Amino acid sequence: MSFFKYLIPDLQQLKNGLKGACPKCQTGKLFKNFFDLNKECPNCGLDFSKCDSADGPAVFLIFILGFLLVPLALIVEYTFFPPLWLHAIIWSITVLGLTIGALRPLKAYIIALQYKHLPWD
Repeated sequence: MSFFKYLIPDLQQLKNGLKGACPKCQTGKLFKNFFDLNKECPNCGLDFSKCDSADGPAVFLIFILGFLLVPLALIVEYTFFPPLWLHAIIWSITVLGLTIGALRPLKAYIIALQYKHLPWD
């Protein structure tokens, strides 16, 4: 039965990830700028040097966006027949926008899950 707790997402950790909040106090800022982590939480003092999201957020985004955008590009191609240069512009902007927009919340969510499931204190 304990295996199933990993299949259901923790909504509080997901909210913290979307806000970029500290996983312990849920009010402090996790990031000092767009992608760099603070050394510690300015509110509760939790040390963020123990967390490491590594390449996890980028790999998840590659799989998720690839799974969603490649079929979408094929549908656009066979429905509207746009020229190749228009495909390059549309999908470059779409991929870059979605990747940059989703990387920070996904990184914060993975750090929140690490805090929940791995001992930090």
